[in-house]
Amino acid sequence: MERPEQKPGWRKFLSYVGPGFLVSLAYLDPGNLETDLQAGADHGYELLWVILIGLIFALVIQSLAANLGVSTGKHLSELCKAEYPRYIKYCLWLLAELAVIAADIPEVIGTAFALNILFHIPLWVGVLCTGLSTLLLLGLQKYGVRKLEMLIAVLVFVMAGCFFGEMSHVKPPASKVLKGIHNLFLHSALVLSRKVPNSVRGINDACRYFLIESGFALFVAFLINVAVVSVSGTVCSAQNLSQQEADRCSDLTLNSASFLLQNVLGRSSSTIYAIALLASGQSSTITGTYAGQFIMQGFLDLKMRKWIRNLMTRCIAITPSLIVSIISGSSGAGRLIIISSMILSFELPFALIPLLKFSSSSTKMGPHKNSIYIIIFSWIVGLLIIGINVYYLSTGFVGWLIHNNLPKVGNVFIGIIVFPLMAIYVLAVIYLTFRKDTVETFIDPTKNDPVVQANMESGTRKSGDELEVHQVPYREDLAHVPLPE
Repeated sequence: MERPEQKPGWRKFLSYVGPGFLVSLAYLDPGNLETDLQAGADHGYELLWVILIGLIFALVIQSLAANLGVSTGKHLSELCKAEYPRYIKYCLWLLAELAVIAADIPEVIGTAFALNILFHIPLWVGVLCTGLSTLLLLGLQKYGVRKLEMLIAVLVFVMAGCFFGEMSHVKPPASKVLKGIHNLFLHSALVLSRKVPNSVRGINDACRYFLIESGFALFVAFLINVAVVSVSGTVCSAQNLSQQEADRCSDLTLNSASFLLQNVLGRSSSTIYAIALLASGQSSTITGTYAGQFIMQGFLDLKMRKWIRNLMTRCIAITPSLIVSIISGSSGAGRLIIISSMILSFELPFALIPLLKFSSSSTKMGPHKNSIYIIIFSWIVGLLIIGINVYYLSTGFVGWLIHNNLPKVGNVFIGIIVFPLMAIYVLAVIYLTFRKDTVETFIDPTKNDPVVQANMESGTRKSGDELEVHQVPYREDLAHVPLPE
């Protein structure tokens, strides 16, 4: 199926806008907001560099994922299915589904907190209501997905405006904010200076446009995260804090953070904050639903209606959230968000390693594979993050095992179960890293073009440079997914 020629410049660029902004919502979800608030309250501006390096790495990964899809006509789960043996494929699918569920837990809890603030209902009742609220939003898509996404974006940026307004009021010291960031400007320059190898013009344009769009979307997300950390750090480090506010800062959660906006919004701070938190949770949930659809379709060739897919994921995510909210209340729910983030860190290598390998492989990308500089940089960063995850997971578990109050028999029993699982985890990461890719999935768009073949035989390749992106394999099955256009 051919697409009409598109005019170059901004109109062509705008036709690619959408996926990057949708993915960037993951950096504005309740889990991220919880982490930002606690980082600011506990460490001031010292951890702003972590936000910067995280979003730089996200920009690299998003650009690699976009390049992979544009060049191969397949997304990551489909390539994993084609490459790995059956038992590895099913293990990766289960881990990916677990990651979707873990990512949905902060959305459940964040939405429940918002409903608790707005309507003063118990937290566990809000948890139960989250399933219905997301299904309602998904149902509204029949009236136009663009209107729905615009509504969500407006509500999320209301929260951003609140924190920016509060930041302008409390005036965090710029020198301290920059001190938390400046060490990583070199890394950001290295990332932005890497060049994508020369390739077919259409593919090259698409990759460049996706990179620009992802970069802009992540920059906006970065500014919002910096504003949240700065406001939290400035308010909680003020000398004139009341005892009540000091107590809140010592155990700052999504449920108690609305007081940070009192200087700008006054008495309405809790209501506006709750509405924005509700929008954050719902928009992130919708993106998770799409991700789950692609995972299931790619690994299993199984397609499912969005509301059924969402209901399945949400029911599983609600269970631990409901139990914790009943037993431990809001403090336990806040800790559950941190645990879900740890699970996502544990899951990261099983998506990151295949992406790094496939995007650097000529059997998958053909001539569009990463340059040697991108390969070296992305693998250094990827292995560094994987190493940090393994180190902190192992040392954290050993520390907990030593200092908990369980009987020695219980500790021995837990160690017998967990240590072999940790060894299997490390071996699985090593296997994925060093396994050689054997399945060739790259489809050369010039292969069946007699003009291009004749030019190649005569030593001229001008026609190849003029190919448009619609000559790359076109995905009819994904053409009508209702994402922002």
